[in-house]
Amino acid sequence: MPYRLLDLDLDLDRPLPDVALGPEEDGVGVLVRLGGRPVGFWLEPWQQGGEVPGDHLGARAASEAREAIVRVAAEAELAAGWTGGQAPSVTVAICTRDRPDRLARCLRSIRELGVPDGMSAPETLVVDNAPPDERTREVVAATPGVRYTREPRAGLDFARNRALHEATGDWLAFLDDDVVADPGWLAGLTEAVAVHPDAEAVTGLVLPFALETEAQILFEQAGGFRRGFLPLRYQGSARPGDAYYPVGAGIFGAGANMAFRRDTLLRLGGFDEALDTGPPLPGGGDLDIFYRVVRSGAPLVYWPAALVFHEHRHDLDALRRQYHSWGTGFMAFLTKAYGTDPSQREKIRGMVRWWFKYQARQYLKSVRGRGVLPAHMVAAEIRGGVQGLAGEYERSQRRVEAIRQVRQPADVTSAGA
Repeated sequence: MPYRLLDLDLDLDRPLPDVALGPEEDGVGVLVRLGGRPVGFWLEPWQQGGEVPGDHLGARAASEAREAIVRVAAEAELAAGWTGGQAPSVTVAICTRDRPDRLARCLRSIRELGVPDGMSAPETLVVDNAPPDERTREVVAATPGVRYTREPRAGLDFARNRALHEATGDWLAFLDDDVVADPGWLAGLTEAVAVHPDAEAVTGLVLPFALETEAQILFEQAGGFRRGFLPLRYQGSARPGDAYYPVGAGIFGAGANMAFRRDTLLRLGGFDEALDTGPPLPGGGDLDIFYRVVRSGAPLVYWPAALVFHEHRHDLDALRRQYHSWGTGFMAFLTKAYGTDPSQREKIRGMVRWWFKYQARQYLKSVRGRGVLPAHMVAAEIRGGVQGLAGEYERSQRRVEAIRQVRQPADVTSAGA
């Protein structure tokens, strides 16, 4: 069942080695780099316990990464002209609740980041969201140089807004507690800002941390969180070939790995606390902020070198719930945008029609045995979409307003040992 994850750096003067799989491994997930920069990824089933020839890996890598290799070289040349004195200060915020082990792993990866010349190490801020106990605070206390603050109101966007007001960096980056930052993540972020000095938001590549279970492999086979290996720049209200741009905000990146100029977030009023609230609306907050940044006229840049590895859901029930939440969050976001951005209503109506038609086609393919996802996963996302479209955002606004009326205990802010 497990797939072996390979992390290969291409060297034109040296062939790739053969890879012997373990007795239970029946596939590989291959990350290809060039000079440390990610340029390709693929999944490939293989004979259980077999050997994957190095020449096969090399040929596949050359095919998968050809276009990205050319682009990466060009972008690296542009970034090389950046002077260290212009480096932005960065706060890395991890909003977390009741997952101390994953948090500790994420914090270790941040401590091991490479820091570009002329740049200070990032400030690290942990926002403990409505904690049931003190374990998160204890993890932070045992981690040197990490700041701790508590947001007593449950909801991811409450926690994100707490980070916004606590952060001191010019840029505020959000990493989920279940990701591990690649050592080159910070260099990737600063490169994006160097090449695009007017950018006000940056998203990065998200690849799997492990492919050990059926659910993890299935999710990655369906595309995972990947947005490709070519740097992309989004700006303005139109994009060639995309009739519904920018309302299909999922193209911009993933909330597990996103960064913003702090003053941009303040100017936009922060995150919408009626989204990403946890059940029954555990999504939509990242889509909404991406959309609002782009609709404000600011550039948003997707930069693959800002790479993290995400621990996907382990079991099929959890994965099904994730797809349901994606449907709910997306349609709740579109409902909000329809009410607040009248100039985009025609595009939003078109996106809703397209989405349901697309999901119906995917469901029929799965029923006929030709889809990547099982039919019940697609059906879960469709049900979530119906729920999101049927007033979930408005109900969430009322719930959040009630939460705001409740007197909350005092906030706690402290630094790690």
